[in-house]
Amino acid sequence: MTGIEGGPAATATPWPTAGRRARLHVVSGKGGTGKTTVAAALALALATDGRRVLLVEVEERQGIARLFDVPPLPYEERKIAVAPGGGEVRALAVDVEAALLEYFELFYNLGFAGRTLKRMGAVEFATTLAPGLRDVLLTGKTKETVTRLGGDNRPVYDSVVMDAPPTGRITTFLNVTVAMADLARRGPIRNQADGVVGLLHSDDTLVHLVTLLEDMPVTETIEAVDQLRAAGLPVGTVIVNAATDPKLAAASLAAAAEGRLDLDRLAVGLVEAGIDPEPALLAGLARQAEDHAVRVLAERECRERLAATGVPLLQLPRLVDGADLGGVYELADRLAEQGVR
Repeated sequence: MTGIEGGPAATATPWPTAGRRARLHVVSGKGGTGKTTVAAALALALATDGRRVLLVEVEERQGIARLFDVPPLPYEERKIAVAPGGGEVRALAVDVEAALLEYFELFYNLGFAGRTLKRMGAVEFATTLAPGLRDVLLTGKTKETVTRLGGDNRPVYDSVVMDAPPTGRITTFLNVTVAMADLARRGPIRNQADGVVGLLHSDDTLVHLVTLLEDMPVTETIEAVDQLRAAGLPVGTVIVNAATDPKLAAASLAAAAEGRLDLDRLAVGLVEAGIDPEPALLAGLARQAEDHAVRVLAERECRERLAATGVPLLQLPRLVDGADLGGVYELADRLAEQGVR
């Protein structure tokens, strides 16, 4: 972390106190912001020092399997990573059809009948006819993993991290069960809906929003914050991904962005480093400095817009080698440095 203007926030531990209590961490973000990678890094950070964390995927993309370089995940919980200090991350890819059949069996004792419905195509018909039912099943299964107890009557998982739908529909996704509760006045469906609503609107849940420091993702993130708050859903943090690490002193940013970098001073620095300050090299470095400064200043403006929401900001660097498994561990370390645990 650094206090350089335009760089990461100077706060050492922006992770809120509520983050230590919450057991369900919902991660959303505009497409292309690295939502799945950040969710995986968050799961690893939360699993540090012997904790057990479940990473849940609900979009049926198998993004977690590709990220951790494991075979496609079935509809069962599988260990996919070991965290520093001996913790572990398990993963679950929720299959909507399997979740519906499981629901029939648990609440209506319709195991055989459910399989018959599957052969008839009734499951696909039901989820197509009532699109909200799909989201109810996904949130319902996640709630079951959060509240599940082991033989010692303690939660099986210390935390559950959901790689959730994008910000454009995250509020609808999380709030769909409220509508279902209104439709079903009694019985298993109502009880299940009430349980999910209670969890998602409680201190046990936090919704984290991933963004890049660019105009469109930031605008969508701010809109999502407002929508989540209006729905009574708890916003945890905004996680800024792929932020630029400032290479210039704060006092030099404006001059560099306007093409007014002191080339004589730059030439002196090159000579001191044993490099011949030929004109072509100086011009090329000046262009790079200008592009870099323009980006840093634009990101600073975006960061200020996000800070105005009052939501704690965490920041992650741009991964040099892309989003591979090593990069996920690197991001997990950066989150841990900012107090995630």
